[in-house]
Amino acid sequence: MHTYEIFLKKDGRDEYRHAGAVDAANDDLALVMARESYIRRAEGDRLWLVRRDHVIVGDRDFVSPNADKPHRHHDGSAVAARRKASREESTS
Repeated sequence: MHTYEIFLKKDGRDEYRHAGAVDAANDDLALVMARESYIRRAEGDRLWLVRRDHVIVGDRDFVSPNADKPHRHHDGSAVAARRKASREESTS
């Protein structure tokens, strides 16, 4: 038996989203089980299955060098504040 992770995509527009997992003896059976369990009500029109033992996982030590860089993720508020100050300065 293998565990398969299931990903669905709706209408060809959105990204694939994890829907769940199934245990199956082979790839063909996993596809049938995924279809019957996860897209019976048209939850998606695209289906990906990935055997869990084929997933490559980066451990915490590998990922941690990027954990201390919050400056790379912002909501734009600093840029908006700087632009607003620049506009106010130029109209004064």
